[in-house]
Amino acid sequence: MKKYKVSGMSCAACSSRVEKAVNSLNGVSSCNVSLLTNTLVVDGNVTDTEIISAVENAGYEAELFEGSSQSKESQEELNFKKIKNRLVFSVIILIPLMYLSMGKMLSLPIPEFLSSNILLAGIIQMVLSAVVMFINRIFFINAYKSLIHRNPNMDVLVSMGSLASFVYSVYLLFEITEAQLTGNMTVAHELAHSLYFESAAMIFTLISVGKLLEARSKGKTTNAIKSLIKLAPRTATVIRKGEELVIPAEEVLVDDIFIVNPGKAIPADGIVIEGHSAVDESALTGESLPKDKNIGDKVSAATINKSGYLKCRATGVGEDTALSKIIKMIEDSSATKAPIARIADKVSGVFVPIVLLIAVITFALWMILGKDVGFALTKGVCVLVISCPCALGLATPVAIMVGNGVGAKNGILFKNSTALEQAGKIKIAAIDKTGTITEGNPSVTDIIPISADANELLEIARALEQNSEHPFAKAILKECELRNISSEKIESFENLPGAGVKGIYKNENVFGGNLQLIESKIKPDEKVKESLNKLSQEGKTPLMFAKAGEILGIIAVSDVVKTDSKDAVTKLRQMGIVPVMITGDNINTAKVIARQVGIENVIADVLPDGKEQAIRELKKDGLVMMIGDGINDAPALTSADIGMALGAGTDIAIDSADIILTKNSLSDVASAILLSRAVLRNIKENLFWAFCYNVIGIPLAAGLWIPFTGWELSPMFGAAAMSLSSFCVITNALRLNLFKTNINKKEIKEMETIIKIEGMMCPHCEARVKSSLEAVEGVTEVIASHKTGEAIVKSDKEIPFDTLKSIVEEQGYKVF
Repeated sequence: MKKYKVSGMSCAACSSRVEKAVNSLNGVSSCNVSLLTNTLVVDGNVTDTEIISAVENAGYEAELFEGSSQSKESQEELNFKKIKNRLVFSVIILIPLMYLSMGKMLSLPIPEFLSSNILLAGIIQMVLSAVVMFINRIFFINAYKSLIHRNPNMDVLVSMGSLASFVYSVYLLFEITEAQLTGNMTVAHELAHSLYFESAAMIFTLISVGKLLEARSKGKTTNAIKSLIKLAPRTATVIRKGEELVIPAEEVLVDDIFIVNPGKAIPADGIVIEGHSAVDESALTGESLPKDKNIGDKVSAATINKSGYLKCRATGVGEDTALSKIIKMIEDSSATKAPIARIADKVSGVFVPIVLLIAVITFALWMILGKDVGFALTKGVCVLVISCPCALGLATPVAIMVGNGVGAKNGILFKNSTALEQAGKIKIAAIDKTGTITEGNPSVTDIIPISADANELLEIARALEQNSEHPFAKAILKECELRNISSEKIESFENLPGAGVKGIYKNENVFGGNLQLIESKIKPDEKVKESLNKLSQEGKTPLMFAKAGEILGIIAVSDVVKTDSKDAVTKLRQMGIVPVMITGDNINTAKVIARQVGIENVIADVLPDGKEQAIRELKKDGLVMMIGDGINDAPALTSADIGMALGAGTDIAIDSADIILTKNSLSDVASAILLSRAVLRNIKENLFWAFCYNVIGIPLAAGLWIPFTGWELSPMFGAAAMSLSSFCVITNALRLNLFKTNINKKEIKEMETIIKIEGMMCPHCEARVKSSLEAVEGVTEVIASHKTGEAIVKSDKEIPFDTLKSIVEEQGYKVF
């Protein structure tokens, strides 16, 4: 993917033309143009020269985006200052122009030499109007360029409206001259009232007001990026040749040793090699509590050392730091286009030509109906200046930009705008168990020797697991460390994702993993299977180890459910999303964990390809989000409609996901979905306003309502409305900054629990179960069937399964 900076775009029609021009190139697979960030993102096998040439042929300028957020920020400020200067000078000239043109109408004192000399007053108005038009000549320049390249844009509408008013007024000035020379002062006075010099100047001034408000609001939409940029420390203390040197942070190199004193910002990503401290990572993760850092722990650039002394070795500098990657992710996401934006794109592509046609038709119809040229021209000009394609073009990107910023502040990173839009539409949340629902830091609970003693079992287990990154492996290594168990190096080690590990230890083939792996080598006896079942029913995960055709023993590990997992699952169910647990662990252990957090649907004993297949099956019932953190989750994350990875997960999982939760909390899943829904709702509001504004405004400007209601609009009011339309869209998007992660009543949907019941024999039994369950607070409906042996309980709040189970069992039935 390549990114380019595009200049010269002024409205949605412009961005649509650029996108069309680049998409026409052979080799371009996708192309997105953002009017908000003035960027072009291209995927495909096309050279930079070809892309830049296509943009220039469309009438705009392009250059390769260098990724300097600081320079981009300066460019925004420079653009704002230019518009501000134009506006200030325009207003200074416009004040005397408006006074001269409307003073007599408002009974304001006018100098005698002007009130008595209509021609002189008209000439002065013409000169002042021409000065304002010259100050705002950029509109004419852009309009000319767009017409030359046959890509009319908003500047054409504004320029034509102002120029038509000016030219018609100049024509009237000649008529006034002739009337004065012939002594017909009555006609001269009547013609003077029809001059539109103030309208020609006011149009540009009001449009500039809108552009200024728009530029300022656009700046606010990028506040999240700007605030992240400001976090980057300016200096770093490094040790080179045994001396401490203070250097600019950007000059830190990989493997440099840097020192961070209390209260200072960490200048680069690194690993602690000396000291310990608490580090505030809230800027990157949104987590308010500082994290303890000891030798071997990772630290990130722009986080704050709160207490102790730290000496670190740099592992990531410049654009390779976590901070830079987050900034780039937000920028790239904002530069991509959400699917819903395609509606506005199609309209924007033909908007300007259609408006020009409507303006011509408006002028012609009023002339046919017998109105004078001045009246017909006023209506045509009004149509031109009130039409606003910008609001359509900004409706989606501003909401996406603000939504990305809000997400970043809350530790939620969307890789692209499609993920931001689609996340709110999901119906099923498939959740990995280990490290996602649970802490992922299990410990050994049971050691059951079979053909070897405990020490030999642990020795071989340590040899196998020391090369594995799985949390269960770490638990075994920790147990061996506590017991002072050592082992020799294993040979031919191989990781079997979702199954276990194998290798050669002391010239013998050894294996470690789940029952399926061991059964493929050795057949366990009934006593072993009983032990496995017992451990599983207790919520523990049994790991079997074998060598040379015999089972050495079982090591059971247990993981703790995260404190917020149950609440997170409850929120998902309240939002109408079906949670499903997908795990490679055995079914008994999986069900115990699922019961603890309130998940009814469990898919267990699956390898990575099995997870991916399970996702494919779930997708038949609606949009699926996969939430995981491990290497074995990568295929499922890629296959799902939306992949979500926890920030503490593996790099492969993060690379495969569409959304990253930097706080490593399952609660943020609901927050991400709620944010997506809020952004989508905001986009729809913006599009509704943009479409309605033009649908209502254009007929009003054309004078369609004059015969029925007498409603009439002047070009000045039309220009004011146009200038404010984009501002309204952007302001509405900025409301997303008030986003709260709490679920409101509109988000809560009816929850459903299925209870398997043994003992219901007839309709009387059904009625008994139904009435007892309906008495529970929160239950809205119960459907019981003795034929299927189940009861479906619908409720408007979370009701513990054990509560429902005990109520049914009190009636003399068995729940399983």
